[in-house]
Amino acid sequence: MSQKKILILNNNTKESDILEKICSRRGAVSTTPDIEEAKILSESHAFDVLVVDYRLAHFSQFKDILKNNPTVIITGDKIEEIRKVALSWPLMYFLDLQLTPSNEYDNHDLLRTLSLAFEYTSAKSEVESLKKQIEQKGIKIQEAFSEIKGIKSFLSNSVVKEVEKRVAAEAKYVGFKKEKQKIEDILKKLYMANDVTSLLDIVCDIKDIVRAQGISIYILDENETLGKFLKPAVWDNSFLTHPEFSKHFVLIDAQDFAAYATHNAEEINSRDVDSDKRLSRRYVDQLKYPLKNILCVPIMHDKKVIGVVEVYNKTQRDKSEEERFTIDDQRMLRRLSEHISIAITKLNLIQFDALTGLLRPDFFFENVIQMLNLEKKRQMEGSFYGIVMGDVDWFKYYNDRNGHEAGNKLLRELASVLKSSKRDEDLLCRYGGEEFLTFLSGLNSKDEAHAFTERIRKNVEENHFEFQEFQPNNNLTMSFGLSFFPRERIKSWDAINKRNLKKIVNEADIALALAKGKKTSALRPFEYRSRTSGKNKVCIYDTIKQDEMKKPDQKKQVIYDIDKERRKHKRFQTSTLLIYKKQDFQRVTKTINLSLGGAKIPTDSELDSDQILDLTLILGNNAFQLKGDVVYSKMLGEEYMPYHTGIKFKELSDKDKKILEEFFTFSSAEEKPLTH
Repeated sequence: MSQKKILILNNNTKESDILEKICSRRGAVSTTPDIEEAKILSESHAFDVLVVDYRLAHFSQFKDILKNNPTVIITGDKIEEIRKVALSWPLMYFLDLQLTPSNEYDNHDLLRTLSLAFEYTSAKSEVESLKKQIEQKGIKIQEAFSEIKGIKSFLSNSVVKEVEKRVAAEAKYVGFKKEKQKIEDILKKLYMANDVTSLLDIVCDIKDIVRAQGISIYILDENETLGKFLKPAVWDNSFLTHPEFSKHFVLIDAQDFAAYATHNAEEINSRDVDSDKRLSRRYVDQLKYPLKNILCVPIMHDKKVIGVVEVYNKTQRDKSEEERFTIDDQRMLRRLSEHISIAITKLNLIQFDALTGLLRPDFFFENVIQMLNLEKKRQMEGSFYGIVMGDVDWFKYYNDRNGHEAGNKLLRELASVLKSSKRDEDLLCRYGGEEFLTFLSGLNSKDEAHAFTERIRKNVEENHFEFQEFQPNNNLTMSFGLSFFPRERIKSWDAINKRNLKKIVNEADIALALAKGKKTSALRPFEYRSRTSGKNKVCIYDTIKQDEMKKPDQKKQVIYDIDKERRKHKRFQTSTLLIYKKQDFQRVTKTINLSLGGAKIPTDSELDSDQILDLTLILGNNAFQLKGDVVYSKMLGEEYMPYHTGIKFKELSDKDKKILEEFFTFSSAEEKPLTH
């Protein structure tokens, strides 16, 4: 294999030296500070990759240089300026953006980008080669038909029949050519995809080419509570919304086709699923049709599984074909999964939410930590920050009335409105479902934090969304909870970490609950809006009142009295993640209050009294399984989780009681936050 050639165009000597040292690990490097010299070098060398500083990267200067259409990587120290320059390039070029490394050891991102660029170059060469082969075969077919036509007029009928067999064989090749064209179209869509929606447009094309009844695509995700799990971007031909997510996510250690393919990095072609031990209940209960056979292929990147694509139920062209996926189907899906991996990496779906294109929570927190550490090192005085949690009002009503596809479209439009409403230095993520988080920095006062949040709320209220006229109050709105805090609050932390940030997120969550009209004695709103709906407003967490509650003479645990449930143990105002099993699949919720005897939880549907549930309770870094009786299940409203359900723990071991008691002690001392 010939060595890859890289041209670096940068007139900053220090940056040029750093880039040359890093790029030389991947190929032969030529450097120049001058565009004219770059033109001379490009005439004598066919470069695979051009690494150019954004100040020299406007496309108008490269019309006569890029004759062989190399991959272009634009570098610089200002991401917004890099993006502006990138807009000057036509869509036909494969373009990537990269912050200039500060030293030769800060090389991970650039090396990864170079690897992706070389993969694209190889794929492009492969497609061009395939086109040439097809063109050559097309000429041969035309010549064959012309030859047959001449011979047929001279030969006997028996010879003509033999020749016609050749025609049938050639016709079969024409069908093969059409399939190749479909594959080529899929590859073109993959490499032209500039957002998640256009990437997922290939789903139906893949399903058609392997002739399957259904298709699902998962992306590997991870959080502190569940560990690694598969999150479906597409389930059975449909894009998913958050209310459906908990029904379809797959834990990696589950007895399940997709989980097995991920855990073992192994393909599955099961032709008799009824006798296969990896058939989980979700395939039986949630597919729109009986599952007969399945082809499951892991999506690999750098020898690691980053997702799974699986197709269901092979369809027949005619009765002579087998009704199961073939080795050729498996080989084709494997090859397509390699290109899907490149597209996923290009769009960085590992860090960004597949539906909205916003940051995912883990990477949102990492960026916030990085920003806070940077400002802490600079010793910026008088800095204030805010974390804002926003939630769509009556989103379940919108989904139920207009359908999940409309709900997905709404979330994408909302993401666009929220992005345009924030400042450049603010960070934004989709926290889950219809909830969004915004991190505000460089604030001067609580009033200013509230004003920024109010501007976001107003922009959503004034934006026109499809079907908004059918919503309560004839408009689509959002409610917001704000937690405002000074730099001094993080000064005493040993380290700025996700756990500390989630405490602040919990405060914003409590304020959001008040903005949505839920009663709580823990805080008061910074500003009430005069609206009969009890929603579409901004509430701020009252930190002063919370500090007063921490005084020794006011440390009292609140105990709720419920008519149908009498616990002999104290209930604590602390919430944590709880997973319960219903109809053979798991539902994720959180406790409202907790004691040694049981818990109160929100549920999306009514649970039968005296029903015994399998429970998994998450307490900090500990998780243990137990059983619980349903004491009552009571409807309270029309929120996302409209029911409150009381659970009485069964057969709680001494070890589990000790873990709970330690958790309650820690919660009382440290104010344990709600976990999501």
